[in-house]
Amino acid sequence: MNSRSIDEMAPERRRRLLATAAREFAVEGYRQASLNRIIRLCGLSKSSFYYYVRSKEELFELVVDQLSAQLADELSETGPDDFRDDFWATAERLLRRLLAVAEREPLLTDLGRMFSLPGAPAGPESAVGRATAAAESWLDRVLAAGRAAGTVRADLPPGLQRHVTFAVLRALDEWTLRHQDLSDRRGTEPLLRAQLDLLHRLLAP
Repeated sequence: MNSRSIDEMAPERRRRLLATAAREFAVEGYRQASLNRIIRLCGLSKSSFYYYVRSKEELFELVVDQLSAQLADELSETGPDDFRDDFWATAERLLRRLLAVAEREPLLTDLGRMFSLPGAPAGPESAVGRATAAAESWLDRVLAAGRAAGTVRADLPPGLQRHVTFAVLRALDEWTLRHQDLSDRRGTEPLLRAQLDLLHRLLAP
């Protein structure tokens, strides 16, 4: 990675770059995203931009790393151990919190779309790979808490249960990001209830 950290940028300029790049990647896709357009919309000179970022791949990695950390911080008040007391109530609170965050911070919705872009860096050592591994590890602990409390079925190998659950969550997330207007509460509430019901049917004893 570049030895000149993007964190050295003025905070407002850094936030504008991250938001602009996230929107460009989310809307145009990885291959069609234009660094020149990002630079222009941010009001940066090319020399200033390339002082911090050397390539499209590096910018993509920076955006995913920084926004994933921001999302994790937004959701950090709910940890795996919180699922021991009331698994399904905690799951509902977390999903509602996630929807509220996505509505308040549209760039985090753009982040979600960036995780499934054709051609984007996605290997185990990439930012997407690291964020995915962290999410899977967190889900492992959540499911373990549910199994210990008797609110999650224990008749499947834990690795298989996590794999299937993560795949379902990812599919729900991708579909919602592609189809759902987060500002339309009339549509959001039934979808939330349906998703919770699907997870309950998948995981409950």
